[in-house]
Amino acid sequence: MKLWVKLALTTVLVLLAATLSTGAAMLYQTLLYNQEKTMESGHQQLASTAYALARELENGPLTGYSEATKNSYVNYTMKKFGASKYILIEDGEVLCNMTPFDLADSRDERWQQQEGSAVIQKSGEQYILIEGQKVPTSGGSSYALVLVQDISALYQDMKRQMVFGLWILADAAAIAMLLIFLMTRRILKPLRELQKAAMDISEGMLTRRARVRTKDEIGVVADAFNRMADKIESQVTELSQVSEQRRQMLGSLTHELKTPMTSIIGYSDTLLHVNVRKEQQQRALWHIKEECSRLERLSSKLMNLMGLYENDSVSMEEISMEELFAHVAQMEKYHLEQMGMRLDYRCSMGKIRMDRDLMESLLINLIDNGAKASKAGDEIFLEGQGNRITVRDKGCGIPEDEIGRVTEAFYMVDKARSRKAGGCGLGLALCVMIARLHGAELEIHSKVGEGTKVCVVFPEIREESIS
Repeated sequence: MKLWVKLALTTVLVLLAATLSTGAAMLYQTLLYNQEKTMESGHQQLASTAYALARELENGPLTGYSEATKNSYVNYTMKKFGASKYILIEDGEVLCNMTPFDLADSRDERWQQQEGSAVIQKSGEQYILIEGQKVPTSGGSSYALVLVQDISALYQDMKRQMVFGLWILADAAAIAMLLIFLMTRRILKPLRELQKAAMDISEGMLTRRARVRTKDEIGVVADAFNRMADKIESQVTELSQVSEQRRQMLGSLTHELKTPMTSIIGYSDTLLHVNVRKEQQQRALWHIKEECSRLERLSSKLMNLMGLYENDSVSMEEISMEELFAHVAQMEKYHLEQMGMRLDYRCSMGKIRMDRDLMESLLINLIDNGAKASKAGDEIFLEGQGNRITVRDKGCGIPEDEIGRVTEAFYMVDKARSRKAGGCGLGLALCVMIARLHGAELEIHSKVGEGTKVCVVFPEIREESIS
């Protein structure tokens, strides 16, 4: 279906819906108004009749006479007030009813109220107004007068108005539909030129532009379309960058989750296959719980670093560097033992304001990189002094011309060795991001065959917090 047809149909349907809803609301309000006025009129008539009837009953021969005489008098009195519309109730029993209707419950408390009560009931095709109130007599008996009136004519009149309104609406809709179709088709004619230009560009004619000279919204769209065509190349480049950022984010998460998962697997394997003491079991379970909690916190913080979420998950606090080093050494112990290596650490730093989880991640990444570059029997050194944290290994080292590139995401000096060791080239890129978040910088010194030294250098101003 063409756009101009859709717009025309939509406009017609909205117009019809608005007209129908407005007309229906007006008819409904008119019906409510007529019902209210009819009930008010009935109430006034009922009140007037009840008052006059009360005077007649108080002065009439209702006491001391036979039942036949009493009924005759009541019937005679009711005829004076239009008995064909009223039902007289005495002590909950129908005393006189000359209407064509039967009262379902003559003891209904609504008919015994002084102010009266009204309801409208539907019986087949008839609408019946029933209003009742107490007759204000001072005698011993309690009387109630019920007005029963057929108001079906009111609803029939509303139906006639509805049918008449629908006919008028149908005629108006037919005329409006024709005019809207013609006007919409003419207004949207420039869109066909825009369509042709888009098809030509999709077929490779990148110099093609839409020749639309109108000053309305379609002209604005055509101008935007032409600007879009001018920037296709830059948009493609930008999309590629976004795709690369997403790839880095997924790679970062995968890389960062490996270390805690290795610890969890190691401790779980120990619990499953090694007969250990109760104390050792508790310690292993505690480490598993700690690593799982760290995974949960770390995922949120990595998302924050990648700029995908803005939250308060990065929390800076004063951290004892000596305790941090000891905790990292404990976490890396199992991993390094599996590789036949050990970690030698010492720290003379005091407290520094940082995020514990992220700084743990940074140190673990640097230690893991040193382990991957080393061989069994080697030692990794972790040292903290002044405003500088240093991780040093005696591994294979990094060529001088590649030191400047090792912090790029996904860059690997020895791709075959790195992938065999389970790396993906994101460790140092992630370390740079964490360091910068703490206002620090990464310095890398390396010689092939002698090893690598990576330093995390905090600003000099941080020395005030170093005890």
